[in-house]
This record gives sequence, C-alpha cells and structure tokens, in this order.
Amino acid sequence: MTLADIRQLILEDIQATDHLILTKLASDVVLINQIGHYIINSGGKRLRPLLVLLSARACGYQGKDHLTMAAVIEFIHTSTLLHDDVVDESDTRRGNKTANEVWGNAASVLVGDFLYSRSFEMMVEPGLMKIMQVMSEATNVIAAGEVLQLLNCHDADTTTERYMEVIHRKTAKLFEAATQMGPVLSNRPELEAAFIAYGKHLGAAFQLVDDALDYTANEEELGKNIGDDLAEGKPTLPLIYVLETGSAADQDIIRRAIETEGLNLLAEVTEIIERSGAIAHTYKIAHQEADKAKQALEPLEASDFKVALLSLADLAVNRTH
Repeated sequence: MTLADIRQLILEDIQATDHLILTKLASDVVLINQIGHYIINSGGKRLRPLLVLLSARACGYQGKDHLTMAAVIEFIHTSTLLHDDVVDESDTRRGNKTANEVWGNAASVLVGDFLYSRSFEMMVEPGLMKIMQVMSEATNVIAAGEVLQLLNCHDADTTTERYMEVIHRKTAKLFEAATQMGPVLSNRPELEAAFIAYGKHLGAAFQLVDDALDYTANEEELGKNIGDDLAEGKPTLPLIYVLETGSAADQDIIRRAIETEGLNLLAEVTEIIERSGAIAHTYKIAHQEADKAKQALEPLEASDFKVALLSLADLAVNRTH
C-alpha cells in the first residue's frame, strides 16, 4: 500500500480527526490560535494520529474515542516540536519558518504548554484510566529523552547504546503510545504487547532514517536545513559509526565537528560518512527495526488495516523526506 492508499482506507476518520484538531485548537487568546494553526497546518505527515486510527480499526474498534486520541497524540507531538525548535534554535521546519523564528521563543514555549495541557484535558474524555496511565508515562519518558539528548550534544563519546536510548525515549515512545491506543480502546489486552513492540520499532526505524536524511536528503524535500543535527552538535548514528569504526583521521574530523566546529566541517563530514558506509549502516539498522515492527504484529488477525500498518513500516524506511 502507498501512503495515499492508506489514507484512503480511513479517509472519514482522518477528516473527522482534522476537524476535531481545529475545533480543539480554538482559544480566546489570539496568539494561541495564530501559532497553533500555523504549525498544525504547516504540512506535517500526521503519521502519529494515523497510527492511532489504524491501530484502533485493526483491533476492531467501532467507537469514536480513537478520533479524540488521534488528536491528543498530534497535540503532544506538536507541542514537542514547538519546544524542540526553541531548544535547538531552529529557524526552519517543514519548509517554513519555525514558530519561534516568527513569534519568538517565549510565545512558542507557552503555546507548546497550552497544547500539552489541552491534550491532557482531552484524554480524560474516553473515561479510561488506562489511557491516562499510558499517556502520562509516555510524556514523562519523552521529556526525559529530550534532557538526555541535550546531555549528548557536543559529546563525541556518545555510544550507539546511548543514541538508541535517546531515540527510543524521544521519538519511539510516542509511536508506542499511539499504537497502544488500538488495543486499549478495543479492550483487547492480549494485543497490547504486540502493538507496543510495533510502535517502538517503527518509531526507531523512522528516527534512524531521519538522521540519515539529515546528511543525504534534498533540502527542499526535507523541509529543513541539511546538517541541522551537526549544527546542534548531535552525535547521531552516521557520526557514531565513523567514531567507532573509521580511520584516526576521519574520527578526528567527526570529533571536532561534534564538539566545536559543526557546520564549518559539513562538506568533510558528509564525504566521510558516505565513503565510510555510515549511511548504509544506518539504513541497515533502520530496516532491522522495521522488520521487528512487522514481526510484532503476527498475533493480529488479517485485515486491510493490518496490511496498512505493515506497509507503514516499509514506507518509514523507504522515503526521501
């Protein structure tokens, strides 16, 4: 299935979720409306709410609360983007100026807080304590992951294990929470472990590819500046691979780039990671994670929704942006 095929499969759910997102964004504070609409409508993939909708349907759910939880997941994701762009001092996202570039850091942080609190207000609506447990734990793990990533910045001694811990906390955890909503809403606890594993490995695959694309993608397609991770001193897997396996000369350049020189060495770093096989290695690990995601869904009965979930794992690692 293509992404268009998948969206067509649950088009009514997607449209209903989009309407709910716009409704719940509403505030009597004008700036909240402006920034909220700006980032929500800025062309993101909406992959995480899609996972909520597909997981619920794959588990046979027939109610409406999956729409609420899809919107909740999107609000949490959006709030993390607003905060991330301030922390990272980013000026471009999805091909547009970041909210902090347009309105400043203070407004971006505060509107991010509003979206976080609105998401918690909404997640009470289904009336399930299990949802509150899953989502409160997820947001706490994500916040800790952000701090862990901050500690890794400009640290050229970051290991593959520490890097994987960051992406499991910072990225994969929200994927995991999104897919877990399916069995939780459908009251099918026997499938929770499968959907948790699917989300965890899918999220890891997605982030690994993102980190490879930061050095290889077309800037216009990617929607952000090439080398952003390097500019921020983030030791992602392509760089870590060279530090663990490369020549002394290559390691020295990568180490200097991470610790102090950043984009000044972008051309040299890009040449090294392509020549060394670091990009191929990163994609190899991403494909392994995608395969684990697909294997996790073996207990789930056959349906078009299951096919869509399996297809998303393939699409996560076969993309250019």
